[in-house]
Amino acid sequence: MIIDFHTHIFPDKIAVQTVEKLKSYLCDAGEECAAYTNGTLSSLKASMKKAGIDISVILPVVTNPKQFDSINRFSAEKNNRDGIIAFGGIHPDNESPEEKLDFIKSLGLQGIKLHPDYQETYVNDEKYIRIIRHAEKIGLITLIHAGYDVLSPDDIHCTPERAIDMLRKVEAKRDNKIILAHLGGHKGAEESFKKLCGENVWLDTSYVLDKIEPDFLIKMFEKHGFDKILFASDSPWGDQKKFAQTLMSLDISEENKEKIFHKNAEHLFALNL
Repeated sequence: MIIDFHTHIFPDKIAVQTVEKLKSYLCDAGEECAAYTNGTLSSLKASMKKAGIDISVILPVVTNPKQFDSINRFSAEKNNRDGIIAFGGIHPDNESPEEKLDFIKSLGLQGIKLHPDYQETYVNDEKYIRIIRHAEKIGLITLIHAGYDVLSPDDIHCTPERAIDMLRKVEAKRDNKIILAHLGGHKGAEESFKKLCGENVWLDTSYVLDKIEPDFLIKMFEKHGFDKILFASDSPWGDQKKFAQTLMSLDISEENKEKIFHKNAEHLFALNL
């Protein structure tokens, strides 16, 4: 069983152009700018089949408060069908965020995605604290982009320090459902290792799993605890098959591989029941 906890798709009519636009941002910034699907649901399913992925979690990003209804209804249409679990999204400038989160929950969605850089809000801003606190209250998972992003290279909105401050302000409990993407910080593995690993938060492996030396990856996993790591690719920006093979090749026990591949995700979802 393999659960990919961090993927992206877009409505068919805008998927290809959206992926190409986002690729251009990466290319212009001198980053790796390959895309491993065309952004459609069908291409993600083809990738899953090729990689042996059983379930993919798709994560939308609400970049404008006006997108709230359309994005969440799109997610609801895709949720719990053919190996897809869809999360919802909310913008920090949405009015009545508690009501918005209750609506997301009513749609049957199990979590939300926040992107501090795309949403131009620091992760420890009170607007996010209010959202995350209520998400925790009603049992929604919160997955947050952490670290560098090409759209905001000089102003990282979720640093380890800000993330720790957010956890303190939210008063995150031991069984919290808060996930920091990219092992706590894209392009910041050393800092994440020093400051975040071991904190009471989940980390996913999206985008960075094949960009960190295997020995250092294992050090991060060991310090943080294998029970709090989630396998994730960031498809289409990460190759699901390559990421699965990378994790399989690590010199860690089969038991810990199973935790990262699916058991931790299953436990996290069970916290919602």
